[in-house]
Amino acid sequence: MKKYIQEAVNYLKNKGFDTPEIGIVLGTGLGKLVDEIEKESTASYNHIPNFPTATVEFHKGKLIYGTLAGKKVIVMQGRFHLYEGYSTYDVTFPIRVMHQLGIKKLLVSNAAGAINKKFKKGELMLIDDHINLQGGSPLAYKGIEAMGNRFVDMSQPYDAQMNSKLTAIATSKHITLQKGVYASVMGPQLETRAEYRYLQIIGADAVGMSTVPEIIVANHLKVPVAAVSVLTDECDPDHLQPVDIDDIIKIAGKAEPDMILLFKELIKKL
Repeated sequence: MKKYIQEAVNYLKNKGFDTPEIGIVLGTGLGKLVDEIEKESTASYNHIPNFPTATVEFHKGKLIYGTLAGKKVIVMQGRFHLYEGYSTYDVTFPIRVMHQLGIKKLLVSNAAGAINKKFKKGELMLIDDHINLQGGSPLAYKGIEAMGNRFVDMSQPYDAQMNSKLTAIATSKHITLQKGVYASVMGPQLETRAEYRYLQIIGADAVGMSTVPEIIVANHLKVPVAAVSVLTDECDPDHLQPVDIDDIIKIAGKAEPDMILLFKELIKKL
Protein backbone atom coordinates (compact mmCIF):
# COMPACT_ATOMS: atom_id res chain seq x y z
CA MET A 1 0.00 0.00 0.00
CA LYS A 2 2.78 2.46 0.88
CA LYS A 3 4.40 1.93 -2.52
CA TYR A 4 1.13 2.58 -4.38
CA ILE A 5 0.40 5.69 -2.31
CA GLN A 6 3.89 7.07 -2.93
CA GLU A 7 3.59 6.54 -6.69
CA ALA A 8 0.37 8.57 -6.72
CA VAL A 9 1.91 11.26 -4.48
CA ASN A 10 4.98 11.58 -6.70
CA TYR A 11 2.81 12.00 -9.80
CA LEU A 12 0.70 14.70 -8.15
CA LYS A 13 3.71 16.58 -6.78
CA ASN A 14 5.13 16.66 -10.29
CA LYS A 15 1.79 18.12 -11.42
CA GLY A 16 2.14 20.95 -8.89
CA PHE A 17 0.04 19.59 -6.01
CA ASP A 18 2.21 21.23 -3.37
CA THR A 19 1.50 21.19 0.39
CA PRO A 20 -2.30 21.38 0.51
CA GLU A 21 -3.73 22.32 3.92
CA ILE A 22 -7.29 21.02 3.53
CA GLY A 23 -8.76 18.07 1.66
CA ILE A 24 -12.36 18.19 0.40
CA VAL A 25 -14.52 15.33 -0.88
CA LEU A 26 -17.52 16.39 -2.97
CA GLY A 27 -20.53 14.07 -3.05
CA THR A 28 -23.33 13.32 -5.50
CA GLY A 29 -24.53 16.46 -7.29
CA LEU A 30 -22.17 18.66 -5.27
CA GLY A 31 -19.37 19.52 -7.68
CA LYS A 32 -19.78 23.28 -8.09
CA LEU A 33 -17.51 24.16 -5.19
CA VAL A 34 -14.64 23.79 -7.66
CA ASP A 35 -15.90 26.93 -9.44
CA GLU A 36 -14.90 28.88 -6.32
CA ILE A 37 -11.30 27.65 -6.38
CA GLU A 38 -8.38 29.57 -7.83
CA LYS A 39 -7.07 26.51 -9.64
CA GLU A 40 -3.37 25.76 -9.97
CA SER A 41 -3.46 22.16 -11.18
CA THR A 42 -5.94 19.45 -12.16
CA ALA A 43 -5.47 15.69 -12.54
CA SER A 44 -7.98 13.21 -13.96
CA TYR A 45 -8.37 10.14 -11.79
CA ASN A 46 -7.57 7.83 -14.70
CA HIS A 47 -4.16 9.49 -15.08
CA ILE A 48 -3.10 9.19 -11.42
CA PRO A 49 -1.14 5.99 -10.70
CA ASN A 50 -3.16 3.40 -8.74
CA PHE A 51 -6.24 5.65 -8.47
CA PRO A 52 -9.67 4.14 -9.03
CA THR A 53 -11.78 5.66 -11.83
CA ALA A 54 -15.18 7.22 -11.16
CA THR A 55 -17.87 5.23 -12.97
CA VAL A 56 -20.96 7.20 -11.89
CA GLU A 57 -22.04 9.71 -14.55
CA PHE A 58 -22.66 12.56 -12.10
CA HIS A 59 -19.21 12.24 -10.51
CA LYS A 60 -16.62 14.14 -12.54
CA GLY A 61 -13.50 12.16 -11.64
CA LYS A 62 -10.94 14.93 -11.12
CA LEU A 63 -8.53 15.96 -8.39
CA ILE A 64 -8.16 19.75 -8.21
CA TYR A 65 -5.50 21.79 -6.41
CA GLY A 66 -5.65 25.50 -5.72
CA THR A 67 -6.66 28.24 -3.30
CA LEU A 68 -10.06 28.56 -1.62
CA ALA A 69 -10.84 31.17 1.03
CA GLY A 70 -7.14 31.88 1.42
CA LYS A 71 -6.09 28.27 2.01
CA LYS A 72 -4.44 25.68 -0.21
CA VAL A 73 -6.94 22.91 -0.88
CA ILE A 74 -7.08 19.63 -2.74
CA VAL A 75 -10.57 18.68 -3.88
CA MET A 76 -12.02 15.38 -5.04
CA GLN A 77 -14.61 16.31 -7.66
CA GLY A 78 -16.36 12.96 -7.49
CA ARG A 79 -15.78 10.07 -5.09
CA PHE A 80 -15.85 6.28 -5.22
CA HIS A 81 -18.47 3.91 -3.81
CA LEU A 82 -18.64 0.28 -2.82
CA TYR A 83 -21.64 -0.11 -5.12
CA GLU A 84 -19.37 0.56 -8.11
CA GLY A 85 -17.61 -2.69 -7.32
CA TYR A 86 -14.71 -1.08 -5.48
CA SER A 87 -13.30 -2.30 -2.17
CA THR A 88 -13.05 -0.19 0.97
CA TYR A 89 -9.31 0.00 0.17
CA ASP A 90 -10.05 1.57 -3.25
CA VAL A 91 -12.68 3.96 -1.89
CA THR A 92 -10.31 5.37 0.73
CA PHE A 93 -7.07 5.32 -1.27
CA PRO A 94 -7.44 9.04 -2.21
CA ILE A 95 -7.72 10.01 1.47
CA ARG A 96 -4.39 8.35 2.18
CA VAL A 97 -2.84 10.09 -0.83
CA MET A 98 -4.13 13.51 0.28
CA HIS A 99 -2.79 12.86 3.78
CA GLN A 100 0.62 11.98 2.37
CA LEU A 101 0.54 15.22 0.34
CA GLY A 102 0.10 17.09 3.62
CA ILE A 103 -3.55 17.87 4.41
CA LYS A 104 -4.24 18.77 8.03
CA LYS A 105 -8.07 18.80 7.87
CA LEU A 106 -10.68 16.95 5.81
CA LEU A 107 -14.15 18.16 4.78
CA VAL A 108 -16.66 15.72 3.31
CA SER A 109 -20.04 16.20 1.65
CA ASN A 110 -22.70 13.78 0.47
CA ALA A 111 -26.29 13.51 -0.65
CA ALA A 112 -28.51 11.59 1.77
CA GLY A 113 -32.11 10.67 2.45
CA ALA A 114 -33.79 12.14 5.53
CA ILE A 115 -34.87 9.42 7.99
CA ASN A 116 -35.72 11.85 10.79
CA LYS A 117 -39.26 13.04 10.04
CA LYS A 118 -38.42 16.51 11.38
CA PHE A 119 -35.87 16.99 8.61
CA LYS A 120 -36.92 18.21 5.15
CA LYS A 121 -35.43 17.70 1.71
CA GLY A 122 -33.29 20.61 0.64
CA GLU A 123 -31.92 21.09 4.16
CA LEU A 124 -28.37 20.34 5.29
CA MET A 125 -27.38 17.99 8.10
CA LEU A 126 -24.15 18.21 10.05
CA ILE A 127 -23.01 14.66 10.74
CA ASP A 128 -22.37 14.19 14.46
CA ASP A 129 -21.98 10.39 14.40
CA HIS A 130 -22.53 7.48 12.06
CA ILE A 131 -23.63 3.86 11.76
CA ASN A 132 -21.61 1.63 9.44
CA LEU A 133 -23.98 -0.76 7.62
CA GLN A 134 -21.71 -1.37 4.64
CA GLY A 135 -20.52 -4.75 5.87
CA GLY A 136 -16.80 -3.96 5.92
CA SER A 137 -13.99 -1.71 7.12
CA PRO A 138 -11.12 0.02 5.30
CA LEU A 139 -8.90 -1.13 8.18
CA ALA A 140 -9.67 -4.84 7.82
CA TYR A 141 -6.57 -5.67 5.77
CA LYS A 142 -3.49 -7.71 6.50
CA GLY A 143 -0.59 -5.39 7.31
CA ILE A 144 -2.74 -2.33 8.07
CA GLU A 145 -0.80 -1.79 11.30
CA ALA A 146 2.10 -0.55 9.14
CA MET A 147 -0.10 2.43 8.26
CA GLY A 148 -1.19 3.18 11.83
CA ASN A 149 -3.00 1.69 14.82
CA ARG A 150 -5.35 -1.08 13.66
CA PHE A 151 -7.79 -0.56 16.55
CA VAL A 152 -8.84 3.04 15.93
CA ASP A 153 -10.90 4.81 18.58
CA MET A 154 -14.19 6.07 17.09
CA SER A 155 -15.77 7.67 20.17
CA GLN A 156 -15.61 11.10 18.46
CA PRO A 157 -15.20 10.45 14.71
CA TYR A 158 -16.22 13.99 13.69
CA ASP A 159 -14.14 16.90 14.95
CA ALA A 160 -16.02 18.78 17.67
CA GLN A 161 -14.28 22.10 17.01
CA MET A 162 -15.06 22.13 13.30
CA ASN A 163 -18.63 21.04 13.99
CA SER A 164 -19.03 23.89 16.48
CA LYS A 165 -17.69 26.37 13.93
CA LEU A 166 -20.05 25.06 11.23
CA THR A 167 -23.02 25.39 13.58
CA ALA A 168 -22.09 28.99 14.40
CA ILE A 169 -21.59 29.85 10.72
CA ALA A 170 -24.98 28.36 9.81
CA THR A 171 -26.66 30.46 12.50
CA SER A 172 -24.94 33.66 11.39
CA LYS A 173 -25.79 33.03 7.71
CA HIS A 174 -29.40 31.96 8.43
CA ILE A 175 -28.81 28.48 6.99
CA THR A 176 -30.87 25.58 8.33
CA LEU A 177 -28.29 23.05 9.52
CA GLN A 178 -29.73 19.98 11.18
CA LYS A 179 -27.49 17.74 13.25
CA GLY A 180 -27.69 13.99 13.37
CA VAL A 181 -26.53 10.44 12.77
CA TYR A 182 -25.68 9.25 9.25
CA ALA A 183 -26.19 5.59 8.35
CA SER A 184 -24.04 4.32 5.49
CA VAL A 185 -25.42 1.40 3.43
CA MET A 186 -24.04 -0.54 0.49
CA GLY A 187 -26.53 0.49 -2.24
CA PRO A 188 -26.97 1.19 -5.08
CA GLN A 189 -30.68 0.39 -4.66
CA LEU A 190 -32.65 2.67 -2.40
CA GLU A 191 -34.21 1.31 0.77
CA THR A 192 -37.49 -0.52 1.23
CA ARG A 193 -40.17 0.70 3.64
CA ALA A 194 -39.10 -1.97 6.14
CA GLU A 195 -35.47 -0.87 5.86
CA TYR A 196 -36.41 2.76 6.52
CA ARG A 197 -38.31 1.65 9.63
CA TYR A 198 -35.25 -0.31 10.75
CA LEU A 199 -33.05 2.76 10.27
CA GLN A 200 -35.45 4.83 12.38
CA ILE A 201 -35.34 2.23 15.15
CA ILE A 202 -31.55 2.08 15.33
CA GLY A 203 -31.23 5.87 15.56
CA ALA A 204 -30.30 7.05 12.08
CA ASP A 205 -31.31 10.57 11.04
CA ALA A 206 -30.15 10.21 7.42
CA VAL A 207 -29.00 7.44 5.10
CA GLY A 208 -26.53 7.34 2.22
CA MET A 209 -24.07 5.12 0.39
CA SER A 210 -20.70 6.74 1.11
CA THR A 211 -18.63 8.78 3.58
CA VAL A 212 -18.14 6.32 6.45
CA PRO A 213 -15.09 4.55 4.95
CA GLU A 214 -13.40 7.92 4.37
CA ILE A 215 -14.19 9.01 7.94
CA ILE A 216 -12.72 5.80 9.37
CA VAL A 217 -9.49 6.29 7.43
CA ALA A 218 -9.29 9.97 8.41
CA ASN A 219 -9.46 8.88 12.04
CA HIS A 220 -6.87 6.18 11.35
CA LEU A 221 -4.58 8.92 10.01
CA LYS A 222 -5.49 11.30 12.87
CA VAL A 223 -6.82 13.90 10.40
CA PRO A 224 -9.68 15.95 11.94
CA VAL A 225 -12.77 15.64 9.76
CA ALA A 226 -16.19 17.27 9.38
CA ALA A 227 -19.02 16.14 7.10
CA VAL A 228 -22.26 17.66 5.83
CA SER A 229 -25.15 15.86 4.14
CA VAL A 230 -27.49 17.51 1.66
CA LEU A 231 -30.88 15.95 2.35
CA THR A 232 -32.33 15.16 -1.07
CA ASP A 233 -35.47 13.16 -0.19
CA GLU A 234 -37.73 12.33 2.75
CA CYS A 235 -37.80 8.66 3.71
CA ASP A 236 -41.10 8.28 5.54
CA PRO A 237 -42.03 4.59 5.24
CA ASP A 238 -45.71 5.32 5.90
CA HIS A 239 -45.94 7.80 3.02
CA LEU A 240 -43.13 6.63 0.75
CA GLN A 241 -43.07 7.94 -2.79
CA PRO A 242 -40.89 6.59 -5.63
CA VAL A 243 -37.62 8.51 -5.91
CA ASP A 244 -35.89 9.30 -9.18
CA ILE A 245 -32.12 9.86 -9.21
CA ASP A 246 -32.60 12.95 -11.40
CA ASP A 247 -34.79 14.46 -8.68
CA ILE A 248 -32.09 13.74 -6.11
CA ILE A 249 -29.50 15.52 -8.24
CA LYS A 250 -31.86 18.48 -8.73
CA ILE A 251 -32.49 18.88 -4.98
CA ALA A 252 -28.76 18.57 -4.27
CA GLY A 253 -28.09 21.34 -6.78
CA LYS A 254 -30.60 23.68 -5.12
CA ALA A 255 -29.08 23.13 -1.66
CA GLU A 256 -25.48 23.23 -2.85
CA PRO A 257 -24.94 27.02 -2.51
CA ASP A 258 -25.57 26.80 1.25
CA MET A 259 -23.09 23.93 1.58
CA ILE A 260 -20.49 25.87 -0.42
CA LEU A 261 -20.98 28.91 1.82
CA LEU A 262 -20.57 26.79 4.95
CA PHE A 263 -17.35 25.19 3.69
CA LYS A 264 -15.87 28.50 2.49
CA GLU A 265 -16.59 30.24 5.78
CA LEU A 266 -15.21 27.32 7.77
CA ILE A 267 -12.02 27.24 5.71
CA LYS A 268 -11.48 30.95 6.47
CA LYS A 269 -11.54 30.10 10.19
CA LEU A 270 -9.21 27.07 10.05
